[in-house]
Amino acid sequence: MKRYSFHFALSLILCSVGSLWAQTPGEKPALYTYVSEWSVPRNMWADYQKSAAPDIDLFTKMTSDGDLVSWGMFSIVNHQEGQPTHGSWFSASSMANLMKTLEGLRAAPGNTDPVLAGSKHWDYIMVSHDYNSHPGTFKNGYLRVATWKTSGGGADPDNKIMRATMVSMLDKLVASGALHDYQIDQETVHSSDPDQFYVAIIANGGDGLDKFNAALEDMQKNNPMALAAYRGLINPAGHRDMLAHVDTMTHK
Repeated sequence: MKRYSFHFALSLILCSVGSLWAQTPGEKPALYTYVSEWSVPRNMWADYQKSAAPDIDLFTKMTSDGDLVSWGMFSIVNHQEGQPTHGSWFSASSMANLMKTLEGLRAAPGNTDPVLAGSKHWDYIMVSHDYNSHPGTFKNGYLRVATWKTSGGGADPDNKIMRATMVSMLDKLVASGALHDYQIDQETVHSSDPDQFYVAIIANGGDGLDKFNAALEDMQKNNPMALAAYRGLINPAGHRDMLAHVDTMTHK
């Protein structure tokens, strides 16, 4: 009886999102993102901001030249002892353009500034096939990154459930202007748990964060089967959140 009930419940979940599958777009071309994070001593925060100026100039040029799709600089809001305080990202449609940008950064004179040499540093190389954004330059964004670990078992090999639930919701938030950008990423060069994935949104100000939370609450209230389907993909024990202010960003 319990086994029958489980399969009946699973069939209800799949039926609830199945009507959306036909409307869900196929896999998008790969988008590669290089993320750098720094743990900067508080008394050097102003120095870090100054050291970022040449990077911004390079990102701006490479976006104009077509090498980059987007880039941004951020400052962490929810500080943790020994964890990053600042960071940046840049995205390209190929690893070649990502590495071209990285080589430009490494050749820049500011690469050896004391504030960088004296700070802890982490790098991540991500790939995404689920993303959306508004073109433009923004300075009011809030970057929220939710780190999740998959539940395993190959429950969604074609990402149909992910695209019918989380991706569908995020696309609507971009269309309404609540979000400037989102990506669902995995590491393409694994430096963390290979079962992890990352839901990264850039909200349009604090109001955008509220609208994102409201959309999650609406899904829980009005489409609980879809939310249950999404939750079936994740292991809640591996969940972490990061919130940062996006000091500046540009998307083509």
